Amino acid sequence: MRLALLFLLAFAIPAAADVWTFETPSENIQCSVGEDFEVLSDIHCTIIERSGPPAAPRPTDCGLDWGHAFYMKEEGPAELFCETLARNKDGFDRAEYGVTGEFGSFTCQSSRKGLECRNRDGHGFFLSRARQSIF
Repeated sequence: MRLALLFLLAFAIPAAADVWTFETPSENIQCSVGEDFEVLSDIHCTIIERSGPPAAPRPTDCGLDWGHAFYMKEEGPAELFCETLARNKDGFDRAEYGVTGEFGSFTCQSSRKGLECRNRDGHGFFLSRARQSIF
C-alpha cells in the first residue's frame, strides 16, 4: 500500500520548471524565461526607464503602468502587459553587450543598441531606452 501511494505521489507532483533570469549591463532591462515540462515556454521582459511612445497603444481598461512589460510564448506574437512597474535587483545574470543567448525556444541578443528577443516563429520585441517595438 505504501509503495503504491509513493508511486501515485511521484506522478502527481508537477515537474520542476527551469527559470532563467538576466538583465542588460545598464540594469534597465530585466527578463525571466520559464520552461515547464510539456508546457510552452515564455519570456517576460521589463524595461525600467523608457522614453518615446509605447510599442502599442494603451488599452482603455489599463489602469496600471503601460509600455514597460513585454511578454511572449515560444510560438505566436509578442504582447505588452498592463502591470505595475517593479524593479527587482535580485538573481539576475548579466547579459553583456554582444552576447546572444538561447533560452528554451527563445534567442535574445544584447547590444549597446538594446535587447532583441525572438521566439521560434520569428516574432519578438526590441527594447532600448529610446525605442521599444514588437514584431
